[in-house]
Amino acid sequence: MFRDMRRKGQKLTEEAAIEILKRGSHGVLALSGDDDYPYALPISYVYDDGRIIFHSAITGHKIDAIRKSSKASFCVVDKDDVVPELYTTKFRSVIAFGRIEIVNDERKLEDIKKLAVKYAPMDTEEHMESYIQKDWKALCMLELQIEHLSGKEGKELVAEKAQ
Repeated sequence: MFRDMRRKGQKLTEEAAIEILKRGSHGVLALSGDDDYPYALPISYVYDDGRIIFHSAITGHKIDAIRKSSKASFCVVDKDDVVPELYTTKFRSVIAFGRIEIVNDERKLEDIKKLAVKYAPMDTEEHMESYIQKDWKALCMLELQIEHLSGKEGKELVAEKAQ
């Protein structure tokens, strides 16, 4: 169902790809938008044991696209160093494919707390709770269950590792 990577020597291990997802601060979520145009948006997230968690408003283009088709991909760029003299970049990135769903059960509170802790690890529990409750009614949580994960790095980084 998912294509094999053409340049297998540049393929990252699943463990390395997961580490990129864990340390990334944002990525690009791609959905099937209006009139089947791709709809890709930058978004913050948290990786949690085979799934990627996002937050959203309860209405809008993103929610409409998810209701139309649950298939999605999510890309995180871990490294992107331009090397002008070689007309290339030293890059490392990951793409996750899967199905995204709207979370409306008891996981909603757990998931928003995981997102809050990632982005504000030094915050107090009281402040976090009050901030979450302030927007609770308008809050929607999304979960991408990863079905396929593909990580790749530029050949220059592969060569540096080999030295």
